[in-house]
Amino acid sequence: MAGKYGFTMTNDTKPANKVLVAEDDAVSRRMLEAFLTKWGYQVVTAANGSDALRILEAEDAPSLALLDWMMPGLEGPQVCQRVRQHLDRPYVYILLLTARSQKDDLLRGLESGADDYLTKPFDLQELRARLQVGQRILDLQKGLIAARDELRFRATHDALTGIANRSFVLDAINREHSRQLREGGTLGLIMVDLDHFKRVNDTHGHLAGDAVLKEVARRMASCARPYDTVGRYGGEEFLVVVASSDGVGAMALAERIRREIAFVPVTTDAGPVSVTASCGVVVSEAGKPLGFQQLLHAADEALYAAKQQGRDRVVLAAPAVPVQSESSPAEPAPVKSGSR
Repeated sequence: MAGKYGFTMTNDTKPANKVLVAEDDAVSRRMLEAFLTKWGYQVVTAANGSDALRILEAEDAPSLALLDWMMPGLEGPQVCQRVRQHLDRPYVYILLLTARSQKDDLLRGLESGADDYLTKPFDLQELRARLQVGQRILDLQKGLIAARDELRFRATHDALTGIANRSFVLDAINREHSRQLREGGTLGLIMVDLDHFKRVNDTHGHLAGDAVLKEVARRMASCARPYDTVGRYGGEEFLVVVASSDGVGAMALAERIRREIAFVPVTTDAGPVSVTASCGVVVSEAGKPLGFQQLLHAADEALYAAKQQGRDRVVLAAPAVPVQSESSPAEPAPVKSGSR
């Protein structure tokens, strides 16, 4: 089939992203839609600039767009400018189609935010090649974003368990503590330590110990609310930052965690391993906020009390006298693995 641009469609298709065709001329719009569909694109069409902008601002917006320069409502460059204002949205590769050939016009189109342009009448082979270039750029961008997200995840999550790492969970305590000082409310902190974990490593091996830690982290995360933060503090010790929770709520969550950990033995390559945990809970009350270091110290003291009382239990810290001011939180001392 020969089109008005002098190109014959072929049967070689390759799946690609969704593409918007914004063209006010119905014949040209249908012709472009036919070619793009044959090439494997999922085509969305618009007959004016206003509709094109609405489509590109939607949640499922196409990642490629062909915009005619002259359209009712909004011109192509105006659509480009509006789309580029949304810096928080996925990038759209925009190709302007224009009968203008003056350098100043083409520069204006590119300065408006277009990535490329084609001057009418254009060859469809060239259009296809330009779209493939755009697709490669979008694929490269997706790869860079994925790599960035992976680096960010590794920087904030524990490599073994996949939950928040020590640095991130301490930052979470600091953020929630700052929020409490600004807005009031309550803040709970749970310190969880596996009982006699050294015996697990000594009896079943460190690989089994790693499996236990991963499964315990998963069980803890399943108990927490979406806005709580569960993190590995060090070794077999964990922290749960319980946002906006009073003593009753924090104790209830700690008890759920304790029961969930002990309920079923952890399956490992060395066989099932039964584990229990002790929990220390502290709550910073509204109007009497504790300092950052006070929270950690009180949770640790409550955890120590749980160990002294026989382990596999939850202990609430005794009320502490709030500090009036506290300097930026210092890094707490490292936890000694297997000491409890």
